[in-house]
Amino acid sequence: MINVIEAVGSPEDIGRSIGTAVADSFADAVLAEPEFMETEALFAGSPYLAHLFHAADATYPTYMRELTAMADAIGIDPMRLFLWNCRGDLRFPPETAQARLDALSDGCTTLMAPGDFAQDKPAVIAHNEDGSGAFMNHRYWVRVRPDAAPGFESFLYPGMLPGHSVAVNGAGLVQTINNIRASDLKPGIPRHFVCRAILDEDSIPSVIGHLARRDRASGFHHALGMIGEESPLSVETPASTTIIRTVATPMAHANHLLDDTFEDSDQAITASSKYRQDTVDRYLAEGGDPHTPEAILFQRSDGAGAGHGESVLRRPGDGGDDYGCTLATAVFRIYADHIAWTVHGSPDDLDALQGTVTL
Repeated sequence: MINVIEAVGSPEDIGRSIGTAVADSFADAVLAEPEFMETEALFAGSPYLAHLFHAADATYPTYMRELTAMADAIGIDPMRLFLWNCRGDLRFPPETAQARLDALSDGCTTLMAPGDFAQDKPAVIAHNEDGSGAFMNHRYWVRVRPDAAPGFESFLYPGMLPGHSVAVNGAGLVQTINNIRASDLKPGIPRHFVCRAILDEDSIPSVIGHLARRDRASGFHHALGMIGEESPLSVETPASTTIIRTVATPMAHANHLLDDTFEDSDQAITASSKYRQDTVDRYLAEGGDPHTPEAILFQRSDGAGAGHGESVLRRPGDGGDDYGCTLATAVFRIYADHIAWTVHGSPDDLDALQGTVTL
């Protein structure tokens, strides 16, 4: 099941509520993981991590307070929890990159489509949230009501700031995140802090203000939607630049940079990432309906032929090269005056969570 957390109040209140709820899961699913132990051995006390810390603390002190309170409630030193939240921002030495390779399990597949409000046809952002299979028994959904922001709901990993998965806020903003594996990492603001900041915003221009910063350490792909807006945005944000695309026709994104700007960029593209991108692209090109996205996001391979067991819906042991597991599937339908959303725990656990946002 997906466990629900309620968090209300100040940054400290929110952090404590989340930390208390996930403490056991953090001990079970994070502290003993080889990826975490190797990452800590490489970067604990390093100048690189110190630079990330000072950048986050100077730019987003509110979320550093939230993370520190979370660490206290979990019972872990805040710098260790900060390190966990920076795992995608770290530049691993080539000879000690196993932890970086393990982190490739963070994948995800997103489908985006414009709406036609005159025909009562919503815009759609649908997303498979993929991570390590170790989290299948440690899945959380957090409902946050801060003292000074619209409030939001988000999928949550133990010990991580909300925002880098799937979320919707009370102002009618939808955000889903895809990992990218660009090689332009640099010391700067960690990407999880940028994602968390976006959840407190109430307009697309204010969101873009965060994503257009040039002092980010790394980045993601962000699918963004807003109540009353027929066209979602597809935003690719490696550390070096920000590319914004208005979604005028249905499209997919699956963990690698797509814009022509990045044609010659150094990035890792796993076989799974390529398979999922090609498979959803083909589904759309052949007339698949983006307004029923489960038809392709639940796709499983029979293990034969091209792909050799790769699937859009991922499970450990599928035969893929990046070991991911689909932890949840979220579908957001964005209308002129409301958003309707659902989260499936799996194809056998439909509509595990549902909600609406109406302004």
